[in-house]
Amino acid sequence: MDPAAVPPEPAPSTGGEPALSTGAVARRLGVSPTTLRSWERRYAIGPARREDGRHRRWTPGDIARLEEMCRLTARGVPPSEAARAALGAATAARAADRAAAVTPGGPGALPLGEVRPEARGLARAAVRLDAPAVAHLLEAALAECGVVTAWEEVIAPTLHAVGRKWASAGERYIEVEHLLSWQVCAALHRVRPAPERPDTPPVLLACVPGELHSLPIEALAVALGERGLPVRMFGAALPAEALCDAVRRTGPRAAVLWSQSRATADRALVRSVAGIEWGLRGARGRPALLLAGPGWDGRNREPRTERLFGLRSGLAVIEALAAGPAAGPGPGARPGTAAGRAAPAACGS
Repeated sequence: MDPAAVPPEPAPSTGGEPALSTGAVARRLGVSPTTLRSWERRYAIGPARREDGRHRRWTPGDIARLEEMCRLTARGVPPSEAARAALGAATAARAADRAAAVTPGGPGALPLGEVRPEARGLARAAVRLDAPAVAHLLEAALAECGVVTAWEEVIAPTLHAVGRKWASAGERYIEVEHLLSWQVCAALHRVRPAPERPDTPPVLLACVPGELHSLPIEALAVALGERGLPVRMFGAALPAEALCDAVRRTGPRAAVLWSQSRATADRALVRSVAGIEWGLRGARGRPALLLAGPGWDGRNREPRTERLFGLRSGLAVIEALAAGPAAGPGPGARPGTAAGRAAPAACGS
């Protein structure tokens, strides 16, 4: 019999719940696997049982103790004292209750709602300001899920939860948002793009003048690069004149303008960019102009533009534009054309 055809032995379980691997527990709690192994070695807060020749498997009771350890260390308790408290029977019972809660326990919990376990782990690590764990969890999510799923189901929900917590807690948690945003940016920049598709005009991405919130459009840039589409990314707060010059010089298939707030959504700039043309008389081209971000909400659509609303659908729109003729949409583009299909599109955070 082919050994590869033999199904793997199921992991041991306790009380009907499967025991988890160290990596799965690390993602759930928002710590690195190295940290878990260090806690086990130094403070004997490891799996209650481990069979010879098997990897560590963590039962719900083991995870409950780790939950308490994370909660106490996040409050500033030294790890040695936190481990002693977590190993106490009464404290472990309280931690088991917290392990089943919808959000990470404690007054510093982020309002996540129903999300993937990876998002819970990321939130825990961010609240603790555990930068190495945040970096590890982001790298794992991007590698395992891909840019689009990692952004929509892990990164964006956590960023939104930090924003809601900040809004409800005065000036607190700004440091959490800054640390998480920096680590997300760094993790996205570590994703290697695929080779660019030959003979394909680029997609130009930029924030409008005065707009400093660029993470969602950075995610779009990385997702396009993952698919081999040429990208020219200009980042935050590109001056109007520089934006127009960049459009003329690159001749992009599409130009995406990001605005986070209505204060930065410059309609006059949109009209200027929409009117840019290049090339020889009789064969001129212009970009498909795509407006992304909540700053454009509640406003009438400008001629020769389309709104973008979500990363996954936006990628489909831009890929459809990349596969079509080089010229962008003209006035009165109809549904069913490449421009008309851009309505439910890209890069909302």
